[in-house]
Amino acid sequence: MPAHRMRGIGVSLILEIGARAAQLKRAGRPVIILGAGEPDFDTPEHVKRAATAAMDRGETKYTALDGSPAMKQAVITKFSRDNDLHFAADEITVASGAKQILFNAMMASLNQGDEVIIPTPCWTSYLDIVRIAGGTAVTLPCDDSAGFRLNAAQLEAAITPRTRWLLLNSPSNPTGAIYSAEDYRELSAVLQRHPHVWLMADDMYEHILYDGRHFVSPLNACPELRERCLTINGVSKAYAMTGWRIGYAAGPAALIKTMAAVQSQSTSCPSSISQAAAIAALEGPQDLLAERAASFQKRRDLVVAALNDIDGLSCRIPEGAFYTFANCAGVIGRTAPDGTLIDSDTSYCRWLLDHADVAVVPGSAFGQSPYFRISYATSQSELTEALGRIARATAELR
Repeated sequence: MPAHRMRGIGVSLILEIGARAAQLKRAGRPVIILGAGEPDFDTPEHVKRAATAAMDRGETKYTALDGSPAMKQAVITKFSRDNDLHFAADEITVASGAKQILFNAMMASLNQGDEVIIPTPCWTSYLDIVRIAGGTAVTLPCDDSAGFRLNAAQLEAAITPRTRWLLLNSPSNPTGAIYSAEDYRELSAVLQRHPHVWLMADDMYEHILYDGRHFVSPLNACPELRERCLTINGVSKAYAMTGWRIGYAAGPAALIKTMAAVQSQSTSCPSSISQAAAIAALEGPQDLLAERAASFQKRRDLVVAALNDIDGLSCRIPEGAFYTFANCAGVIGRTAPDGTLIDSDTSYCRWLLDHADVAVVPGSAFGQSPYFRISYATSQSELTEALGRIARATAELR
């Protein structure tokens, strides 16, 4: 019998769509999967060599609970070098992916019924992690007309005595929107009036920015929030290390200590081998980050142009990450040749999978309809083929 807290919580819709698409592919269908948020680049060679060397040295034992001293020092160096933020070792935590960091933080800080303000569209796991931890996710819709960004008035109106966190993700999954220093300052002015509300910043896509933009972390713009801000990051996206499962964060020492207690009763330390690889990624050559971001920008431009050429679709230009979040309101209400009514973004995405062999994720999975997300972290040739299929399938709708 499932626990009450698990009611309505299942496997991520992104994973479900990916699994169904993979099943169709194994059955011989020429499915192109544009659902997963996973770079198609390989983990850098020097990172893989570092993992092999660690194994050869026998570094296959437990490490310190929330990150080895060397791993924490690499994170400290990264924050200083890339973000001009300076932390001590007891303000750093390392876990088996940024998702575990989020889970640890919510479990460590939420009492039953505490509220977490989350602008939508948002990464699908945020809402369920809050619920599992006993909290209440307060979602604030931010559509493309608002640049998919939360504004100060929305935040002010949403705060209650039970509000515990504001959770922001920039660049955003699924929209690619970013918050500027001015955006953060306006939101910080609200938080200053409500000192019981903390800020959780998910900076996972910081190195994937376009058109000459420079990344701003909330604490760069709002140092006054340092004692109530948790800054989360990891190596999965920038260094193409999704399978290595290493995330990290910096925050107030008391919170970090409580998060370590949560981790001690779940996974214990992250993989020693993965930590050795992550150290090499964070301390090694960084020039590949700009090279890969430039490659992603070319793909972004290809996808956005193609989507905006399709009748019924419109797509805002993402500022970062590797996703487009296109509005499909123009196809809602149309009918397929077999009589299927396209009555939602979900049914539109199902039509694309069933009749165009292209797997994309409906906006409803991210808390915002009618949109759909494309991950363009794949080859330009696959993207070109997939976009042609989407255009032809959409043209069949009347």
